[in-house]
Amino acid sequence: MRVLVVEDEPYLAEAVRDGLRLEAIAADIAGDGDLALELLSINSYDLAVLDRDIPGPSGDEIARRIVASGSGIPILMLTAADRIDDKASGFELGADDYLTKPFELRELVMRLRALDRRRAYARPPVSEIAGLRLDPFRREVSRDGRHVALTRKQFAVLEVLVAAEGGVISAEELLTRAWDENANPFTNAVRITVSALRKRLGEPWLIATVPGVGYRIDTGAVSPCSPPTGSPAAGPPSAEPPAADPTT
Repeated sequence: MRVLVVEDEPYLAEAVRDGLRLEAIAADIAGDGDLALELLSINSYDLAVLDRDIPGPSGDEIARRIVASGSGIPILMLTAADRIDDKASGFELGADDYLTKPFELRELVMRLRALDRRRAYARPPVSEIAGLRLDPFRREVSRDGRHVALTRKQFAVLEVLVAAEGGVISAEELLTRAWDENANPFTNAVRITVSALRKRLGEPWLIATVPGVGYRIDTGAVSPCSPPTGSPAAGPPSAEPPAADPTT
């Protein structure tokens, strides 16, 4: 999941970004309305967290533009404006949720997860594909009933791949969705993370490499009747050699 956090208090914005990273949620920060609009125009976000009182175009104006764009990005207003009239006007502008300051980071994360579940494509809270079970709330993964321990970054990458339901996701899109705007576009972090993730999930390889295109979940990698430790399926997908993942 990738979130845009629009907050003009640097310490709070950085604390939110760092806290979300611990929950495998990538977050970009905009300290004013102009930067927020710029980031929205060039990046794809799953959610937007908006403070209402910010320099430049206000959080209210950002909300209006998101709604007008038809992008369907859910909006959570995170603000000190706590009167019932403030909340009513926020929802009228298009906010999907409203959280007042001060707040607990844990509650923010729960609300973001809930909003993400309710997005247009409405993926279920727990996703299952090819013997893989991914629970985004508990951040737990199992394969054929076997628990799989993952780093935060490995979980974020797997979450994007699972949501695609077997569709191909390019390395560029993985970098966009699982990392933040500070990620080096020329980095090999995606290849290294996918390689380490593939090793953690075990054989037969569940993540297929589509040469020159990207990665996908191989829905044919595990037969419903196969035991958890079954032999590799015929024609295993292309895979890079497993490597240690420097990103957590």
